[in-house]
Amino acid sequence: MASVPSPARLRPVDSQSGEIVDLYEYQARDLFEKHGVPVLRGIVAETPEQASEAAAKLGTPVVAVKAQVKVGGRGKAGGVKIAKSPQEAAEHAKAILGMDIKGHTVHKVMIAEGADIAEEYYFSILLDRGERRYLAMCSREGGMDIETLAKERPEALAKVAVDPIDGIDDAKAREILTQAGFPAGEQDAIVPVVIKLWETYRDEDATLVEVNPMVKTGDGRILAIDGKMTVDNNAAFRQPDHAALVDRATTDPLELRAGELGLNYVKLDGSVGVIGNGAGLVMSTLDCVAYAGEEFPGSPAPANFLDIGGGASAEIMANGLDLIMSDEQVRSVFVNVFGGITACDQVALGIKGALEKLGDKASKPLVVRLDGNAVAEGRKILEEFNHPLVTMVPTMDEAASKAAELASKEA
Repeated sequence: MASVPSPARLRPVDSQSGEIVDLYEYQARDLFEKHGVPVLRGIVAETPEQASEAAAKLGTPVVAVKAQVKVGGRGKAGGVKIAKSPQEAAEHAKAILGMDIKGHTVHKVMIAEGADIAEEYYFSILLDRGERRYLAMCSREGGMDIETLAKERPEALAKVAVDPIDGIDDAKAREILTQAGFPAGEQDAIVPVVIKLWETYRDEDATLVEVNPMVKTGDGRILAIDGKMTVDNNAAFRQPDHAALVDRATTDPLELRAGELGLNYVKLDGSVGVIGNGAGLVMSTLDCVAYAGEEFPGSPAPANFLDIGGGASAEIMANGLDLIMSDEQVRSVFVNVFGGITACDQVALGIKGALEKLGDKASKPLVVRLDGNAVAEGRKILEEFNHPLVTMVPTMDEAASKAAELASKEA
């Protein structure tokens, strides 16, 4: 099975309806400011005319026109330009808006005031899932790609474990800065900013807060002039303001609909719809479908990740199937359920209900593999239903192969 594509490769860079929400730079800037992190003023613009007005309003000798996309490498791609007048800001905005940066189309730019930069640093806090703790990273060499720095000069990047309960206080901040090579005399100005960034991370239920660069200005101020944040969607119940951070204009409509239905769904690029109960099972199913698809014309691949959860009801199953059936890219659907808390008879009732609801709109073949709790009852329900689109297959590998085969024929 070494040749099976990795599920990580199949997942998109960003998802608004999954477990995390990546923020645009301007959104991170606003949250930094909310928590007292020193930042530069910035105004979002969606047209060259708005960019000109923003530059005039900021009134600084220079402004930066920065593409707002959720991917790194904007500067190298031409997505960050310096303007010395409102007219020049408009010209740069015109060139940047609509630009494609690593598959992300620029719909907005941020016009940020300029700064007298004397030094550039790097700082981040992230969730270290493997160690079940937080990790702070810091370097005196900011402004460059951090992955490159970590690979080529790992000694220049300090990595310090952060206890989730204790967090970052004055002593911890100084420990991080000391390991990064900051002399004691330079730490006094930076420590308060590090603590504020920690408070932002904690209070916003973030999984990532990154500043690159954090700068020291000519007059000695410390500023966070380029920030990234990722927030945990599982904390939405205590972060009602985060709903406004979702960019509905650029988020896939199916992901928005899935979010409204409470479904754990991620859109992918293939043609085989996938539904399962439990993230581990669904990820394995993605692998099986991708592997099986290599044997058929067009190499059908997974069209989505959809986990209906461990205790899914017939209604949830119906909602999930209805969602996937409405995806124009989908040519076949693979329902892979191992009954535990989710009994197979409930899954079968959900499939039956969804197909009855869809009626003539249901036109895509459905491959079903049921096993575990109440499997006999579930299979009996589908056998008696006897829908022409439904094919029951006993094993996961056989079902994946059948779904890929049907997708290749429907293409």
